[in-house]
Amino acid sequence: MDKTEFIKQATETVKEEHDRPLRIVDMEKALLAFCSVAAAELLAGGEISLPGLGKLKVKATSSRTGRNPRTGEAIEIPAGRKIVFSPGKDFKEALHE
Repeated sequence: MDKTEFIKQATETVKEEHDRPLRIVDMEKALLAFCSVAAAELLAGGEISLPGLGKLKVKATSSRTGRNPRTGEAIEIPAGRKIVFSPGKDFKEALHE
């Protein structure tokens, strides 16, 4: 699902659940605001709770040795940070049904 499809589906969901139409432009602004706030929080080392889904948080990675897939040569991969998603209990159970 791309951004346009997501915004359309989210707009329809709000309309169905709240009997209030929401303009696509407003939903797009809300999505961009959410992404901006979430990125700032994650960059600051915090975590984002997504009700009904789970949590996004930053995890530190250690340096390690990897392989160049073309040549097989060993390369050193530096330490860094990555974003990880931890599904919530209900979402995890729904995935295993």
